[in-house]
Amino acid sequence: MYKLIACDLDETLIGEDKHVSLKNREAIRKAQSQGVKFAIATGRGYRTVQDTLLELGLHDLLDEYVISFNGGVITENKNNRVLTFNGITFQQGKALFEFGLKYDVCMHIYTENDVYIYNFHPEEKAYLKGRINNCIELIQPSIDFLKDIPLVKILFQNSNKQYLEKIHQDILPLVEDQFDISYSSNRYIEFNQQGVNKGSALLHLADLLEIPHSQTMSIGDNTNDLTMIRAAQLGISVQNGTPDIKAEANYIAPENFQEDAVAAVIEKFILTEL
Repeated sequence: MYKLIACDLDETLIGEDKHVSLKNREAIRKAQSQGVKFAIATGRGYRTVQDTLLELGLHDLLDEYVISFNGGVITENKNNRVLTFNGITFQQGKALFEFGLKYDVCMHIYTENDVYIYNFHPEEKAYLKGRINNCIELIQPSIDFLKDIPLVKILFQNSNKQYLEKIHQDILPLVEDQFDISYSSNRYIEFNQQGVNKGSALLHLADLLEIPHSQTMSIGDNTNDLTMIRAAQLGISVQNGTPDIKAEANYIAPENFQEDAVAAVIEKFILTEL
């Protein structure tokens, strides 16, 4: 039986209303009652998912966990205790930021506690409302003021996925193998330290909990979920998953994120085994 579920948040667990549906919540609680650990695995920072943890009944609890920043940080929910922190260097962050200034992108610079955003246009403000509320708008084209503050990751935003893919190709000769590069929500290209991703974090959390890798499950929809789809014993794509996720998944749910896909998956692979 699966004992650890790592589940993406946006376009997987939560609906367009930015909440977890009642059916999803009930299925998760039933799984938990059978000793299954349910961990959010998100590109967001852990401080921005506290409302979701409240909905799930996991807020501020001992022995419950969140994988955040695409695997850059693992926390125990009680007092948001940081168990692992794997960020990028300031030199890496500055190079990414200065590269991004040449393109039509909104840039997010993530520290552990805050998100600094440059070129914070109205469409991005509307998208983030209710998702990330601790944003600090940058006016000056510099992040030198962050040189003594640990950085977790940086991302570029543009609603044209093909444009982001062009940036990806343009930047590869400059960064060599410095970063794990992924996409999320069909609007972001994200840069974490090389080797830092949701998949490695899932396996590390399983090891901390002494759960065999053969008892892990992951659920996701986009490229930043790909590593955990591969890493888990059972990697699942929701119906709205991207083609690359569906190609790698062990199972593709018939339901999308608006149709309680997480509940359906838990009922199929966990609750029916009881």
